[in-house]
Amino acid sequence: MDNLLDQLRLEPALAWKVAVNLLGHEPDSAEAKQAAEVTRHSPLVTLLLSERDSNGTIPFHPYKKWNGAHWTLSILADLCPDFRSLRPLHYVPGVLREDFGSLNETLRPMMKQSFDWLLGEAHQKHIRMIDGRVRRCASQESNAVWYSLKLGFADSRTEELAARLMKWQWPDGGWNCDKRPDVSISSFMESLIPLRALALYARVSGDPRAAQSAERAAEIFLKRQLFKRQRDGAVMDEHFTRLCYPCYWHYNILFGLVVMVEAGFIHDPRCREALDLLASKRLPDGGFPAVEVYYRTIRPNLSGYSLVSYGGTSKVRMNPFVTADALYVLKSAGLAGL
Repeated sequence: MDNLLDQLRLEPALAWKVAVNLLGHEPDSAEAKQAAEVTRHSPLVTLLLSERDSNGTIPFHPYKKWNGAHWTLSILADLCPDFRSLRPLHYVPGVLREDFGSLNETLRPMMKQSFDWLLGEAHQKHIRMIDGRVRRCASQESNAVWYSLKLGFADSRTEELAARLMKWQWPDGGWNCDKRPDVSISSFMESLIPLRALALYARVSGDPRAAQSAERAAEIFLKRQLFKRQRDGAVMDEHFTRLCYPCYWHYNILFGLVVMVEAGFIHDPRCREALDLLASKRLPDGGFPAVEVYYRTIRPNLSGYSLVSYGGTSKVRMNPFVTADALYVLKSAGLAGL
């Protein structure tokens, strides 16, 4: 295992994940702070931020796949959150602290880009109520809630987006952007990130409504063992069983299990089949492969372009980003042997 961790350390962008998620250092420890600096100054993070202009913004629509501000912030929050943002906030009903300090202050213009987009009038036109259900790509608002908390930018705008998510939640506990009136079952893709966001929001704000919403959302996944149809136990979608990083808004069992760890549900026995499936994908060297990706590193004029590669794909070679998350999940479930 030491050799495997040494291999992960060869990717500086994973320094924080190795220190905190795998070695168990507290987020505000000296070891974690040092690892955070390594991650923030890594070539990968530097390249992710290289398109910022003199105002500190990325000169594209925030949702531009995958190098707009929205997606860039989501990756940065995943790789290296502000360690102070992980502490509970002092919550006053109706207001989140707006003076909350951030080690990532240079990212504030990008955060404003995202907030302005999601709370602007033009965006509101995409919010549709059909047959009693709001049809929204809720992963958009949810990612903003999540990374604003993770990066230390939580304020009243975070609270507003969280309130919208709770208001839009469907009767079965999830969210869906499908505009067909007869669709009444939530989408895995549009419900996982809201679960992630509201679980964290509940933790740092103390809002019991958010905790209840997160519990309802978790049931969508748990009652299906994270990847199986209820009616016959068949795999819902083969892509759900394929490992990759980053997932962006897509779903697979690894992303689902990471969120179950973060939301506090990883020890629910209904996670076990997904955990066993994940463990079965381990390579002889102890790592895990990425077998598909959702980004391209050529032809930047096309949607889906990424400035960086996250290790590519291979059935026989370890992907460090997938491996770091898989080990974190298995360790959290008591299965990794770290």
